Amino acid sequence: MKFTVIGIADTPQPFFPPEVMRIISQGEVFSGGKRHHEIVAPLLPEGIIWIDITVPIDRVFEQYEALAKDIVVFASGDPLFFGFANTIRRKLPDAEMVLYPTFNSLQSLAHRLVMPYHDMRIVSLTGRPWPEFDKALIERAPKIGVLTDREHTPATIAARMLDYGYDGYVMHVGEHLGHPTEERVHTLTLEEAAERSFDHPNCVILVANNHLAPAPFGIADNQFDLLDGREKMITKMPIRLLTLQALDLRHRHVLWDIGFCTGSVSIEARLQFPHLHVVAFEIREECEALIRSNSRRFGAPGIDVHIGDFLTTDIEGLPHPDAVFIGGHGGRLKAIMAKVLTVLTDNGLIVTNSVTSRLVEQMTSRPSSKQLFHEACAELGLTEEPPTHIALNNYNPIEILKCRR
Repeated sequence: MKFTVIGIADTPQPFFPPEVMRIISQGEVFSGGKRHHEIVAPLLPEGIIWIDITVPIDRVFEQYEALAKDIVVFASGDPLFFGFANTIRRKLPDAEMVLYPTFNSLQSLAHRLVMPYHDMRIVSLTGRPWPEFDKALIERAPKIGVLTDREHTPATIAARMLDYGYDGYVMHVGEHLGHPTEERVHTLTLEEAAERSFDHPNCVILVANNHLAPAPFGIADNQFDLLDGREKMITKMPIRLLTLQALDLRHRHVLWDIGFCTGSVSIEARLQFPHLHVVAFEIREECEALIRSNSRRFGAPGIDVHIGDFLTTDIEGLPHPDAVFIGGHGGRLKAIMAKVLTVLTDNGLIVTNSVTSRLVEQMTSRPSSKQLFHEACAELGLTEEPPTHIALNNYNPIEILKCRR
C-alpha cells in the first residue's frame, strides 16, 4: 500500500504544482478531514472513494487496509509536523509514503510577522494536555510556537500564563492562515488575549518582551505560605535540595511527593526538573490551598494534587513513580512504603527524612522514622543506600534515608 500525502493550506482555492495535479487526476481513493474534502472536492475525479479522517482513527485505518489500494491523503500544512503522516508511520510502519508538504501554520504566522523562527520552541496542545507547554514556560523559552485546539485556545493559554506569573510575553495569534478573506493576525498583551475569543483554526507565537528571570534555585522558607504560619511544617531549604539530589531526579520521570504540606518539595522539583510529572499527596484538606497558592507564586504549573489519606487513596490510573519522597507519614511509614511498592518501577527510589534526637526518642514510645524505614526495607526486600547526615543551625540533626527497589 502506498500513501501520497499532500499538504494544503486553509484556502478555498488551493494551488498545487503540475506533479501533484497529475497525482490527483489519476487517484481512485482519497482521504482527509471534512474541511479538506470541501476544499479539494472540485479537483477530484468522478467516481472516487473518499474516506473521512475522524475518530476513532483505528476505524479509518481499517478502511484503508480493507481497500488495499494506493491512497491520496490531504493534510494541513506539513504532514510530518505533528501531522497525519506521523500517524500513518506509527500505524503502518511498512507502508510506502510520498510527501508533498506546504508551510505549517506556525511557519505561516512567522512569515506574516516577518519573524525568524529557527529559534522557536514548538509545543502542540492539539488534543494534548499542558505538560510540554508548562515545561517551555518553566525553562523560560524566549519564543514559543503553540498549536491550539478548541479547548487550549489563545485565551486559555494567556490565562494560564498570567495565573502562574509568566506575564513577560507578547502573544501573536493567527486565525485562518492562508484564507484570502478570513485570515487575521493579532499582536496582543496576555491580558488582552485572555479576554478575547478567536476563530478556529488558529495558532500562537509567544515572544518574551524582556529578560526572563531564571527559575529560583533553593527557595527561602519564609517565601512560602506556611501551614498556620508554622515554620517547622516545611522541609528546610538546604535539606530540600539534598533530598532532591538523593532522588536523582535528572534521570527520573515521575515523582510522588507523599505528605506535601506546603508543597515545597514538589514545587522545587518542578522548577529544577520541569520534565518531571509530579504527583503530590496530602491528608490535610487545608494544604490544598497552600500548594496551589505556592505553585502560582513560584510559577510551578502542572503539579497533580491529591487530598486524602494516602493509604485509602485510589492510585490506579496514576503514572507509576520511579522516585518517591515521603515527607509525612504519621507513624505509618511501613504501610505507605508497602503501598508505594505496588507501583514503584524497577530501580525506583524511595527517600524520607528522619530527625535524629535521642531526647525525642526517649520521650516517646513510638519507633523513630529511621527504625520504621530500616524495618520496611528489610521486610519489603528494598536495598538501602548510605544515608546523608546534616545538621542545620539549631535544629536537630537530619538523616536523609534512601532505598532502591
